[in-house]
Order: sequence, then structure tokens, then C-alpha cells
Amino acid sequence: MQNFDVLTLVFLGLAIFVIYKLRSVLGQRTGTEKPPQDMFVRREAPSESDGQPAGASNVVPLPTNRPPQPVAEPEAQLSGLVANDSPAFAGLMQIMQSDPTFDPREFLSGARSAYEMIVMAFAQGDRRTLKDLLSPEVYEGFEGAIKDREGRNEKVETQFVSIDKADYSDALLRVKNAQVTVRFLSKLITTTRDANGAVIDGNPDKVTDVTDIWTFSRDVTSRDPNWRLVATEAA
Repeated sequence: MQNFDVLTLVFLGLAIFVIYKLRSVLGQRTGTEKPPQDMFVRREAPSESDGQPAGASNVVPLPTNRPPQPVAEPEAQLSGLVANDSPAFAGLMQIMQSDPTFDPREFLSGARSAYEMIVMAFAQGDRRTLKDLLSPEVYEGFEGAIKDREGRNEKVETQFVSIDKADYSDALLRVKNAQVTVRFLSKLITTTRDANGAVIDGNPDKVTDVTDIWTFSRDVTSRDPNWRLVATEAA
């Protein structure tokens, strides 16, 4: 019995020693520790509902310290784009001097996009898009043609093949109103069908060359950066 008591005391002493050592190595919980994480739990990729596109990274790119690029003089910006003796040259120079944000190359790119959008919106009867891109006078003409077409229950099918060229035809600045005329050369497939689906105009299998001369306008003193179509002409 005495041997048992001695062994019990020895093991109890060893247990106390081990607990003390573990406590000194592992430390004590303070209540501020992060909850344990299960390293095998699958992390779901961010989705569009989380405010990020699927597969997007959480890494935020840092801004660079590149110095601002100098803006070329108006005449240099027109070099290779508009001939000095072109009717558009003097007008574009005046517009660029009145509105330093006007970029002649970017304008042509935007005009090409607007041309395709307007042509397709007219074919589809999309009045909302047309209203945003046209002046009230031009919109009235487009809307009237759409209404007549709808009254006859006709449908226009238009397919863009290409815009082969878009260049400046004319430009002028009247007080604060800039007007820029662009000549578009495009290829389209256009067909008009009646209520029974029969082709009454155009050819669904034929590509047609189209030349349009459109004039866009904007108040250069306005905060609104948008240009609107104010005149159309078919060459």
C-alpha cells in the first residue's frame, strides 16, 4: 500500500511537470486569437453577385508614376489624317483650339461606332437608341419612317459586313457650335420584307456598297461630351 502511494506521488509529480512545460511552450489563450480555420474547406471563387466578375483577383493594381504625356499641337494631330488643303482642315483646327479635349482620331473611331449603331437601330425600330444619338429634327425624320414601315407591317433586316472607310469631309465652328461631317464607305446586306415575309426590297444574298455623308454636332462649351447626328446625305 505504501509502495502504491509512493508511485502515485511520483506519477502525479511528473504529470504536473509535463503540464507546466506545455503551458510555458504553448502559452495561454487571451481571448483575442483568431478562430481556427479548416484548411480543407473549399474556398468559393468570387462571383458576379459578390461585386466582382467571376475569376477576378482581389489584387489591386498600384498606380504608376508615369508623367503625363504631352499633347501634340493641333496641326500635328491632323498630320496624315486630313490634308492641309482639305475643306475640313481649317474647321478642325478651329474646333481643336476651342476644345482642347477634341481628338480627331478618337472622334473618327467614335463616329464609326455611332454610324453602325444608328443604322442598326433604325432597321430594328429602336427609338430609344436613336433618340440618344440624333438631334430632334433628324430623329423626327427617322421616327416617321419607322412609323410608316410599321403601319405597312414591313420588317427591315440589315447586316453590317464592314465599314471600309471613314474620313473627314468637312468641319466648321459657328460661335460655340462645332459641326463635323464624315464620309462613310460601308458594305451592308439589307432586305425589306412584307407582312408575309416576302422580299420587297433588297437582297438577302447580296452585299451592297453604301456611301453616306453624315454631319455630327456638339456645343464645345457644354459639359455634355456627346455628339449628335444633325444631318444625313446619301452620296
